[in-house]
Amino acid sequence: MCVRRTGVLLAVLLTVVGLVGCSGSGDQRRPGPAAAPSTGPTATPGPLVPPGVAPARAFAVGVRDITVERSDRKLPVTIWYPATGTAGGTPTRGRSAADGRFPVVIFSHGLSARPADYQLLLTRWAAAGFVVAAPTYPHTSRGVQLNVLDVLNQPADASYVLTRVLALDGRAGDPLRGRLATDRVAAAGHSAGGVTTIGLFTASRDPRLDAGVVLAGSALGVGTAFAGAAAPQLYVHGERDDVVSYAEGKAAYDMVPWPKAMLSLPEGDHGRSLLRKGDPAFPVVGDTTVEFLRWSLYGDPAAKRRLAREATAGNVAVLDDHL
Repeated sequence: MCVRRTGVLLAVLLTVVGLVGCSGSGDQRRPGPAAAPSTGPTATPGPLVPPGVAPARAFAVGVRDITVERSDRKLPVTIWYPATGTAGGTPTRGRSAADGRFPVVIFSHGLSARPADYQLLLTRWAAAGFVVAAPTYPHTSRGVQLNVLDVLNQPADASYVLTRVLALDGRAGDPLRGRLATDRVAAAGHSAGGVTTIGLFTASRDPRLDAGVVLAGSALGVGTAFAGAAAPQLYVHGERDDVVSYAEGKAAYDMVPWPKAMLSLPEGDHGRSLLRKGDPAFPVVGDTTVEFLRWSLYGDPAAKRRLAREATAGNVAVLDDHL
């Protein structure tokens, strides 16, 4: 993605939706009682899911594409999943899904991006035992006429895509039939996709979500009226981010009332550590997010213990931990 162009567009978005979010007009939907904000440790002792053990081995990764439509909104979806075969290498189309039931992560891309831009990170999640479904949004992806305000429609898109993906578990003949842990679900996203993700826990709360991962995101436009059952959150943000400022991301994180942690990258920018394998922060972001998902979706207590170690590896990040 073009970071400079994306930065300008996202700045426009944040300015406009920030005014909307602060208008007090009452237009935003806030289902259920909003939890009180807190910046300190929470009383909830662990994830929503029952205790379990995450897979210890790495999987080969399969990839497939489906397309769903919500009204007139066409949503191509790339799905990465644990597959049979030898771990490592390039994700392969047509591979059979590995045995087991795997938690699902719905991932939202940033402005002028596409799911494939995040393949290095998302296949890392799939190899660890997660099915990752990433829609291409109709008015904010690369190659379309951009409408930055359409980000506010994306939480509803993400929920709709999640419904259709979870339905594959019961569809006769589908390659993922019987392979989805439909009661263990997280949302994640980067930049404008981070806005989308926060929206799924605030104004457009999806009650199926057990956890969230916000990468360089902001709450402007979707608010911080976190609602519904406690869902652990992991925020990741570069302190040198010149698109969505670190202060904006930290402000949203501070308002999360549930178990939470924030991985801060002192030398991190808006996306290099998420997209480039050669960046020293990339393995730290990858391993920390994997351990968070293992803990929050598999209920694996050992993953929670490993998380702090992975977050501080190489001294490239700092972890604020209230999980």
